[in-house]
Amino acid sequence: MVASAVFITDLSGKAIISRNYRGDVPMTKAIERFANYLTEVEDEAKKPVFFVDNNGDVLTADDVGCTGPGGETFVYVSHSNLYLCAVTRRNSNIALILTFLYRLADVFKDYFGTLEEESIRDNFVVIYELLDETMDHGLPQSLDSTILRSFITQDANRMSEDSKSKPPVALTNA
Repeated sequence: MVASAVFITDLSGKAIISRNYRGDVPMTKAIERFANYLTEVEDEAKKPVFFVDNNGDVLTADDVGCTGPGGETFVYVSHSNLYLCAVTRRNSNIALILTFLYRLADVFKDYFGTLEEESIRDNFVVIYELLDETMDHGLPQSLDSTILRSFITQDANRMSEDSKSKPPVALTNA
């Protein structure tokens, strides 16, 4: 399995944080293509794995491989109000990438108490360290929180219980 990049977006596809492991995928184009997929494809037609050719067109399963070499495969999972997405240009093990994304979400929940946009924004440094420790040059490494805590000594901001029940800042302008 080789993932070129991993990024986390909000529900509209706006990137919150990203990590490019191999440098073979331009991040701005990848995030833009993912955001286009989220906005242009109807909810019933969305799939957790999709392929985008070099022109930026989303291909169906029947068309993949017909356009020649190139393009990226996007693999994503939804968690609360976020998408965790991995991009690859290689013929990678998609089941392993999906497992990695789900386990990465579990690690984030273990570190921050809850996984939401605010917890990510409050913990950029820790998240970058976690992304570096959990994947090396696109290959997954340890996703065990107890092992990761021995490598990462930076303290994480855990979300308090009262902040979970507060309405979002966008609603209150506070």
